[in-house]
Amino acid sequence: MERQTKITVEATINAPVEKVWKLWNSPTDIIRWNSADPSWHCPSSENDLRVDGTFKNRMEAKDGSFGFDFEGTYHTVNLYKEIAYTMTDGRTVNTLFSEVEGKTSVITLFDAEQENDPEFQKSGWQAILNNFVNYVESAN
Repeated sequence: MERQTKITVEATINAPVEKVWKLWNSPTDIIRWNSADPSWHCPSSENDLRVDGTFKNRMEAKDGSFGFDFEGTYHTVNLYKEIAYTMTDGRTVNTLFSEVEGKTSVITLFDAEQENDPEFQKSGWQAILNNFVNYVESAN
């Protein structure tokens, strides 16, 4: 069996972990930050944040040319510390949150998919995380 490539993206956000956690998990916030570039958007989000709960974020090109559901099932939910889930294709994602002196570190480690170059995947996930950082830091 081929060994799964793991990819890590990370950022430090100038906000307390409680705020970061809320905006990361609230569907009304997810639709505002969850895109890799301005030509894409996330028109809908459903999130049942609990072990065995599921989420589904609709990702679409704004011109309507392409779209997909990004979805999975949670297997770890540790308030303000960790969220882990398995996507519908079997790949796993683990996100760690930690606060130091009012700033929150977010680190996501995920299994790469086989269709696209790992660097391309990393840049896309990092772009989404960077959008999240900007969203949190500009939110009241």
